[in-house]
Amino acid sequence: MIRTLVVTMVFLLTAMSFNIDGSKVKIALLKYSGGGDWYANPTALTNLSAFANEELHTNLDIDYATVEVGSTEIYNYPMVHMTGHGNVVFSELDAENLRNYLIGGGFLHIDDNYGMDPYVRPAMKMVFPELEFVELPFEHEIYHAAYDFANGLPKIHKHDDQPAQGFGLIWEGRVVCFYSYESDLGDGWEDQEVHNDSPAKRLSALRMGANIIKYAFSY
Repeated sequence: MIRTLVVTMVFLLTAMSFNIDGSKVKIALLKYSGGGDWYANPTALTNLSAFANEELHTNLDIDYATVEVGSTEIYNYPMVHMTGHGNVVFSELDAENLRNYLIGGGFLHIDDNYGMDPYVRPAMKMVFPELEFVELPFEHEIYHAAYDFANGLPKIHKHDDQPAQGFGLIWEGRVVCFYSYESDLGDGWEDQEVHNDSPAKRLSALRMGANIIKYAFSY
């Protein structure tokens, strides 16, 4: 309880800096074990942070950080992004650390870059054994925080040609983890020449990413 209170105070101070005194905050990329390519989409967070700075007037540092799941450094970052195509393995200490981070006010965005789903769900079950991912309704704030997405997540890449879905882990009424599935937002955030997505698709992905950032810092 004491640790959670301290972490919550840290996040409150960070949010104040983000919104008031102009100091920069970094978004962090989550590094995990298991062999999955946690480092996929290397230009994504830089482009997303720059877009949010321009469109939402945030003051994010576009040079994002990298943080390991079990590191206490995670508490320095109000929002952490996780992606990849394959295996995800959390140790018990990893799961405990991530749980404390999220309960204490942190926010995790998981973006399935394709093939991650069978591995990330059991990993997150270690973090919150009492919770299940629930599909968020299209009316949820995350789809309307800055831009309106009346039909939920945009579909950026085909994958298995299933509808894009947004799932949440909800702790005491707050979405602490947002999981974008069959959407591939991160690919849409990358430099245009990486995937040759149309300007319209990239803009849609970046706007949804801006919504996630605004939600993470507002709720």
